[in-house]
Amino acid sequence: MDLSRAAAEALDAADPLAGYRTRFAGTDEDGPDRLLYLDGNSLGRMPRETPAALARVAEQEWGRGLVGSWAGWIDVGTRVGDLIGTGVLGARPGEVLLADSTSVDLYKLLVAAADARPGRDVLVCCADDFPTDRYVVAGVAAARGMTVREVPADVDEGLDPAVLAGALDDRVAVVVLSAVAYRSGALADVAAVTAAARAAGALVLWDLSHAAGAVSLDLTANGVDLAVGCTYKYLNGGPGAPAFLYVRRELQESLRQPIWGWFGQRDQFAMGPAYDPVPGIGRFAVGTPPVLAAAAVEVGVRLVAEAGVDRLAAKGRALSGLLVALADARLVPHGIALASPRDPARRGAHVTLAHPAAWQLTQALVDRGVVPDFRTPDRVRLGPAPLYTRFVDVWDAVDRFRALLEDGGWTGYPEERARVT
Repeated sequence: MDLSRAAAEALDAADPLAGYRTRFAGTDEDGPDRLLYLDGNSLGRMPRETPAALARVAEQEWGRGLVGSWAGWIDVGTRVGDLIGTGVLGARPGEVLLADSTSVDLYKLLVAAADARPGRDVLVCCADDFPTDRYVVAGVAAARGMTVREVPADVDEGLDPAVLAGALDDRVAVVVLSAVAYRSGALADVAAVTAAARAAGALVLWDLSHAAGAVSLDLTANGVDLAVGCTYKYLNGGPGAPAFLYVRRELQESLRQPIWGWFGQRDQFAMGPAYDPVPGIGRFAVGTPPVLAAAAVEVGVRLVAEAGVDRLAAKGRALSGLLVALADARLVPHGIALASPRDPARRGAHVTLAHPAAWQLTQALVDRGVVPDFRTPDRVRLGPAPLYTRFVDVWDAVDRFRALLEDGGWTGYPEERARVT
């Protein structure tokens, strides 16, 4: 593999998605000292169209239309949900809802799924999954008198399907897993895991936060039952953007989520005395939709759908493949180790590198114009989002990382993160 900068420039010249970079704020700078943003797996860049979309809703719909604009706002959760479902997730219309946060959506679907499996008293999750997922599982189990089985996983390689299979039996009600591991980027076999759990009589609830917009997903073809995910990473919906939830059409009428809010009520404006959930995906709504935030999400989702998830996934594999190859050649000799699956077919769009001084290195990289993030215990995580990251950005980031390791410029930084007291 040619690891020269000229080869990276050639990849950019041939990139069919190259034009999307200019549609994001902060991508104009192109000098040798430019900011190299490799944290798109935490917070995506802002699309240039987003401020105008927010202004339109604020100034015209809210400022002039006032309460009369509710006719166009009231179904924003299902309307944008359909964009996410059909344009990003491989779902059918009426299966995705934009609402609440990922944690709240996870709670709603987990309780509903557990109720749908009476007589089963075990929830399964991964011991290395994102903390909020494990916390929600533990909280639901504690409230219901259930048992949690935390399946071990390799911190770098992800969950072994054979180990998961050993945790499945007729006591398991719901399995909660991430399609892409937040720490290492390990990609799960969604279809195989879903089929194995279903064979055991359990439902699977997938967290797609590090997958949506970065890897190819086909929830319908893979037989997925339930899923949640955030919109502020690869979908570029902005900080604190609302999350989405997915419920397979065939399951919707048999599930009842635990937060009985008026937006999930049949004939909500009748203000009836008893809760009677509306048919379809709307029954998983709770309260008033976040109209302004949804406008930003819609812009980001339309960009992803326009670019095409399969093309984004292919570029993501190419970007991460270049990153791995450059790390092997230029960073490993200085004590760095790959902490992600080496096989691109088993990896999402981000790559994690291990070093005993990862926290110091992360701070020093930011000061040198490279933005990664840190993950415990000793990981530097790099997320080159395929919509706007170039191959030369990856090349230059690794080059600055190499220089930092060679000159020891990281040694003066604090060894531990500051603790809030």
